[in-house]
Amino acid sequence: MSEQLKTGTTTIGIVNSEGVVLASERRATMGNFIAHKETQKVYKIDDNLGLTTAGLVGDAQVLARYVKAEVELYKLKRQVPMTVKAAATLLSNILRRGGGSNGFYYVGLIIGGHDMEGGHIYSLDAAGGCISDTYVSVGSGSPYAYGVLEDHYKKGISLDDAINLAIRSLNSAMKRDSASGDGMAIVTITNDGYVEVSEEEINKRASRMGITVPKP
Repeated sequence: MSEQLKTGTTTIGIVNSEGVVLASERRATMGNFIAHKETQKVYKIDDNLGLTTAGLVGDAQVLARYVKAEVELYKLKRQVPMTVKAAATLLSNILRRGGGSNGFYYVGLIIGGHDMEGGHIYSLDAAGGCISDTYVSVGSGSPYAYGVLEDHYKKGISLDDAINLAIRSLNSAMKRDSASGDGMAIVTITNDGYVEVSEEEINKRASRMGITVPKP
């Protein structure tokens, strides 16, 4: 396992008053070796759904493709977008059936999005366990991210504050977890759809908080 390409990773999902924020850093490792500095760990599944990935890169990429295809088929058949809960259940079932490079998918995932009932996030483990929450972090840097999330998250947090909280949480993890680093990727999913927060905007917000975002 140590010789396979992994995203040691810090991924984050935050429910807010307008929808959800999904975030990650960008580093991928192979044991102690930093293999890639601009790894994609946040995937657009649909206009109302996103996925963050931690674990083996190959397993994560395959799962992202599976779920995206199934969500598209669902829309074609029913002419409505898939709900967040349905997408989480679908992904849980795929994980539970097994597969991947080791007979199971060596991943930790967050699926989040916005539907008629508002914003939702679910964390999923390799065995298919699926838990809904208002904020969650997955990956090797998650203990450090949780310290910030626990201290600053408030029910009904605004979208603006949720983006800032994601930046603070990632920054904390990147300072202490050697497998997390090399920049940030942040997206928002609201009634306005799936929107990527630009690197310029992330750096501007970070600077206002006295944070320097390391570049690859």
